[in-house]
Amino acid sequence: MKIKLAEALLRRKELQGKVDILQQIKDKDLFEIKAKRQPISESIDDIVTAEFDWHARQLRLIDATIQQANWVTEVEVTDIVIGTFVAK
Repeated sequence: MKIKLAEALLRRKELQGKVDILQQIKDKDLFEIKAKRQPISESIDDIVTAEFDWHARQLRLIDATIQQANWVTEVEVTDIVIGTFVAK
């Protein structure tokens, strides 16, 4: 699928926000631990970790795509944009 660079940048921002939120959940002890036997597959920590891993991977993939485009895409700018400040 081809998308505009602007769409990729928005997706990166969206994923970064999600990863940041999930990282906070992982880092904090937001869940009360009670003595209850249950299979580890039902652990909420596992669900958060799996979601964090998925979003973090998507973020890395979109970021790599943006970085690749960054190195191969040329844009037209005027000389003034690249110029050095000169005090008058």
